[in-house]
Amino acid sequence: MLGKKNQRKFQSGPRELIVEREPRSPVSEQFRTIRTNITYSNIDNPVKSVLFTSAEPNAGKSTIAANVAIAYAQAGNKTLLMDADLRRPTTHYTFEMQNVRGLSTAIINDLTLDEVARESRIENLDVITSGPIPPNPSELLSSKKMSGFMKKIREYYDIIIIDSPPVLAVTDSQILSRLTDGTILVTNVEDNNRDTVLHAKDLLEKADANIIGVVLNNKKMDNKKDSYYYYYGSE
Repeated sequence: MLGKKNQRKFQSGPRELIVEREPRSPVSEQFRTIRTNITYSNIDNPVKSVLFTSAEPNAGKSTIAANVAIAYAQAGNKTLLMDADLRRPTTHYTFEMQNVRGLSTAIINDLTLDEVARESRIENLDVITSGPIPPNPSELLSSKKMSGFMKKIREYYDIIIIDSPPVLAVTDSQILSRLTDGTILVTNVEDNNRDTVLHAKDLLEKADANIIGVVLNNKKMDNKKDSYYYYYGSE
């Protein structure tokens, strides 16, 4: 979950990497809390890959995924952030990278990890962008090549954070949830619709997703040390 100490609003948009810019802020501490909760969500079988999704667009899942990835990297974990939203990708904008090669080209052309993973400006954090948007995202993500690629990258990283499309829009997140250890559902409480969130949860469970948590975005909450925290985020 994300927090904010006062009413000053952060600039919205895909480049809001608060954990990098203000690592000691209350907001960044909330991202570290998410990291901790993921770590202890399954002690017997450590979570090494986490899918971030939402019921509908504009919930803030991409911003949250990126900041959680940075929180892991800052803790010394060899971290990969992968943009598996092959319809509306944003990670290449967030980290100001080219998107000529990425996940889609890795699947189609059998590219190696070294050919698609790039070091970010943040120590311990690598990024795989979406690559060019393909005409058949669901088919690519459900392919044996995608499953094989996931197995390969698990060998190189302590944690893999995956950004995916909204659940109710397309089937991509349901497909990807089968390839990851855990799924986190992000919801924007300002636009929150209980029925849509429950529907998304039902679809993920039908796909045998291991839902390990829900992030409430744009939520005001009381805190003993600070009067309020303001939750924020952008798709």
